[in-house]
Amino acid sequence: MSRRLHALAFIASLAAAPGLALAASADDPVVARVDGAELHKSDVEAARRALPPAAQKLPLEQIYPKLLDQLVSGMLITEEGRKAKLADDPEVKQRLAQLSNRVIQQVYIERVIKAAATDEKLRQRYEEDLKTHPPKEEVSARHILVASEDEAKAIIAELDKGADFATLAKAKSTDSSKETGGDLGYFSKDEMLPEFAEAAFKLKKGEYTKTPVHTQFGWHVIKVDDRREAAPPSFEDSKEALTDEIAGEAIGEKLKALRSKAKIETFALDGSPMPAPQ
Repeated sequence: MSRRLHALAFIASLAAAPGLALAASADDPVVARVDGAELHKSDVEAARRALPPAAQKLPLEQIYPKLLDQLVSGMLITEEGRKAKLADDPEVKQRLAQLSNRVIQQVYIERVIKAAATDEKLRQRYEEDLKTHPPKEEVSARHILVASEDEAKAIIAELDKGADFATLAKAKSTDSSKETGGDLGYFSKDEMLPEFAEAAFKLKKGEYTKTPVHTQFGWHVIKVDDRREAAPPSFEDSKEALTDEIAGEAIGEKLKALRSKAKIETFALDGSPMPAPQ
């Protein structure tokens, strides 16, 4: 591991809480003893979860020796701190109180979300979204992009004589899509520039624009290969976004209710009364 990852592993070891398991089990064996205090596999896994996402992706076997070493170091430092009576130190007590508050907030919010974002409610919201957001129409189109209107008109004239669109795109287009005959794949109306989308969605399958279409990129000749209705996202694909949506609503409603019952006074940084909101 890099020097930075070593440091992160050490921080993670301090964030973990070793020695909480009462006894070793087949699923959570003892991995070290420090002056009789035990470290378990679960302590190593907890330290790993405290690492940055990139480090968490590394195989546990790869980072295990360093994590274990840092957990042992953390236990030694903790014990020295206890011998120095830091458990009774005012600063330690203040930090513990702050940490306790954060943990309580986190667990409370997690439980509010769990109660609100049930599978039944997620499915209900999913069905509602399907009704209020009908499938979008999509077209599969090709285009030829050139620098001037006259060039685009000349290309349309060649198409009118029976020239192949993809062949012309490969020969004349200045866009990177020329390599695939100008193919842009399927897209909805809101995914393209307004001028381009307006022209494309007026075309029937197999038709091309009879006049050049101008955008900030130049002059386009557009052909529609196909039209379809986009399939709606599956429930599983929508689940994360729906959970976030319902969670935000639930937390907002809970905070609104709590604030309505509380007496809240706020002050400026100098301790003076804050002006009433306008």
